[in-house]
Formats: sequence, C-alpha cells, structure tokens
Amino acid sequence: MKLTKSLILGSAAMFVGAGVQAADLPLKAKAVEYVKICSLYGAGFYYIPGTDTCLKLGGYVRMDIPGHATDFGGYYSGANAANNRLSDYFYTRAREDLNIDTRTATEYGVLRTFADLTFTWSSKGYSGAGTGLTGGATAYATAGAPGAQADGNIAAGALGVYYAFIQFAGFTIGKAVSQFSVPWTNYPANNFDQLPGGGGSVTGVNQLSYTFDFGQGVTFSASAQDPIQYYQSNLWNVSAITSAGIAGGAYGANDFGGNRAPDLVAMVRVDQSWGLFQASFAAHDNHAGYYGQYETSGYPADKWGWAGQLALSIKNIPTGPGDTINLQGVYTNGASRYNFQDLASTSYSMFGGTGLAGAYGSIGFAGVSDAVFVSGSGMELTTTYGMNGGYTHNWDPKWNTSVYGAWAAVRYNGTAKGYICGSAAMAALLTAGSTCNPDFNFWVIGTKTAWSPVKNLTFSGEVNYSQLDQKYAGAVNFPGSTGAAKPPAVYELKDQGTVSFLFRAQRNW
Repeated sequence: MKLTKSLILGSAAMFVGAGVQAADLPLKAKAVEYVKICSLYGAGFYYIPGTDTCLKLGGYVRMDIPGHATDFGGYYSGANAANNRLSDYFYTRAREDLNIDTRTATEYGVLRTFADLTFTWSSKGYSGAGTGLTGGATAYATAGAPGAQADGNIAAGALGVYYAFIQFAGFTIGKAVSQFSVPWTNYPANNFDQLPGGGGSVTGVNQLSYTFDFGQGVTFSASAQDPIQYYQSNLWNVSAITSAGIAGGAYGANDFGGNRAPDLVAMVRVDQSWGLFQASFAAHDNHAGYYGQYETSGYPADKWGWAGQLALSIKNIPTGPGDTINLQGVYTNGASRYNFQDLASTSYSMFGGTGLAGAYGSIGFAGVSDAVFVSGSGMELTTTYGMNGGYTHNWDPKWNTSVYGAWAAVRYNGTAKGYICGSAAMAALLTAGSTCNPDFNFWVIGTKTAWSPVKNLTFSGEVNYSQLDQKYAGAVNFPGSTGAAKPPAVYELKDQGTVSFLFRAQRNW
C-alpha cells in the first residue's frame, strides 16, 4: 500500500513539473506566408505578399564587343571617322538590365506599372590625339601617360532609365516607346543601332497616350509626346555658318527656342496571326529662338512639320517556322527624327583615300535638319524619306540568320540651298569649279547570325556596310581638324563608306 501511494505521488509530481516547463516554452510561430503564384498575366508573375498586386522581375546581362564601331553604330563623324591612328579598332560594353512589371486587377481593368532600368559600363578610346580618355558617361582627365586616371573614378558607369510608365483604363502615362514606332522599333532584323527609315525611341519617350481597342487585334492610339530629347533635329541659323562647321556636317548654329508644344501622334494597328500592319502620323512644332543674340533681333515664325509611316510584318512564311519579314517606310517634312531616329547620326564627316591629283585625301560631309533659315527670313522645312526592312530565317531551334537593309534621303528645297550654297563660308570651302548640293542619301546593308545553345542564352555576330552618298562634286579647301589629326589641305569630295562588326553575348532572365 505504501509502495502504491509513493508511485501515485511521484507520477503527480512528474506531470506538475512537465506542466510548469510547458508553460515556460514560447508560443508556436505563425505559419510562413509563402509566395503565391499569379497566373492571371502569364508565367513569371507572383503576388506581392499581403497584397493583390502581381509582380514580375526580368532583364538581361549583356557583353558587347563592336569592331570599327561604337556600341553599336558606324564611324560617321569625329576622330573615328578620320580612318587613321586615332580610330578605335574595337570597343567594349557590359550591361545589366532590370525590368519591374506590376499589375493589379481593378474595376477599370488592369492597372500596370513598368520600369526598365539599365546599368552600363562602357570602355571607349583616347579622345583627340591621345590626350584624354573617356569611359561610360564620365570624361576622365589624364595625368602623365594616356590612360592614367587623375580622379580614380575608374569604376564609374552609366544609369539608363529606358521605360517608366503607368497604364490604366486605356491610358499610357510616362516614358514608353512612341506610339508612332512599330513593335520592332529600330531593329527589323538587326542589333545595329543607327538604321534610318522609321520612328524609333527604343529607350522610350515621355508621353500621354490613349489606346482604343476595337477587338480582333485592331487598335488606335492618340498621343502627345515630349519632342525635345528624341524628336527634335537641327534648326540651323545659316547666318552663323562656318567653313569648319560645313565640313563637320553642320550648316549653321542650332537656334532652338523653348519647348512650346508636344508632338501629336496618331496610330492605327492591325495585329493578326499572319503578322501586322500599322499606319502612323506625327505633327511636330519647329520653334526657333532669335536671329541674333538679343530678342530685339527678331525671330522666325513657328512652322509645323509632319511625318507619316506605313509598316508591315509577315509571320509564318513558307521558308521555315518562325521566319519573319519586317518592313517600314516613312516620309517627313520638318520632322526628320521620325526618319533618322534618335540613335541615328544627323551630322556626317567621313574621310578616305583619293585618286585626285594634288589632293591630300577625300571627305564626305552632310547634315540632317528639321529646318534652316537666315536672319530676317522664315524657316525652310527639310524633307526626308526612307525605308528599312529585315528577314530572319531559323535554321533550327538554336540557329538563325538575318539580312537587313535601310535607305534614307534628305532633300533641301531651292531656298534652303540658296542660303547654304550662297554663304561666304561655302564659297571659301569649295574650290573653283566645284558643285554645291547639300542633298544626300544614306544606306546600310548587313547580316547577323545568332546561336542559342540553351534557353535564354544567345551569342551573335553581325557585320554591315554603311555608305554616305553625298551630292557635292569637286574638292574643298579643308581648314584642318586637330581632333581628327587632319591637316589643312585640298580634299576630294567623295562618297564615303564604313564597315562595322559586333559580337554580343546575352543572358535573359
């Protein structure tokens, strides 16, 4: 009996002690809130914890090695176009791109925000006669030998804000591709950045747009966009023209006034399984400053320019699955950036060899403007037209090859030619018997081959040839250029061409 009593008391004590220890333990933690997949907007979206907003992150890492080119454009002006010891044979760029896409379902439809940010390091070359080094977006001073970094800021790079916009109830508000542009923007089948022949703004333009969706793949967009950064070309006051400026591809001083009106854009698109058709129109206000240094000198009245574009994309063509053809053509009057898009050059000054007796070398120069004028006159709008296109063939799921081309023309009217060719600066530049005509054509033809050994990893190689078809004839008394190391001498006026290459490695994620 005593043994039984002892066992009962011992057991009770054990349970009491266990209860005391349990009371001292922390409470059970809440279950972890795992990320929830959002399937409403396609693969890659997930809900931001605690919200009804879906988020998708993406981007790429890229390495470019252009040969005889910047990243990635031809040598059309400056020291590189001198084709001498100052020209870079290669150039390198590394970039990280980050996309942030959020979407929320609302009673007005999907509310979307999108940002595309780039972080870039570019190594350029020695500027001038080896007296300075430029890299990324920062100019470096040198101390002693070329390349010595005076400020120690060798790790500097550049930040790019390509897109940053809100889409809500049919509106697009912020920095996005222009509604004038086609879906492939400047790249019908290429990586080359400087094709003329169509809209552009691949890095986005600030805009306020509304898109009407009629169903069956038919949409209409109306837009007001800021022209200053991407859609304003030269407004040359020819009264300030110089011989050196002409040889550099500029026919006077740029005489911009303030930003007075947005560019007005309208676009209709038909997007079907067979491909796409698009028609675009833009109106652009040319607003100059004053004729002279002071407001008492007067000014030319504003003139509105315009641009029209037609584009066609054909998919699923008989040459192979996934093969595509992209084509577009454009005509502008006083709105040249809708042809020579924002990454394309608007001043050309290229050097080469010569067979002309007594000439040191040859030169080709030309310039693109929206308008030209002289003191006391009105603006004379510049006309341009052009086209570009590309064809991509898929050999198999891992290999594809494309061919592409572009052509554009710039035409100055008779009055504008009178201002430019009748100037004292032009008379001093041209030799006796030479012909003055600032009109020109410009064309590019190229090919690209890409290999994707695994998903989202691509290696590509590209080569193209560009030519400036200028309309001057004869020779010039070139005043010399220290930046290009070209001496004062007689140079033959001659068409100029250049070859560009690119190797690219890119990993999308």
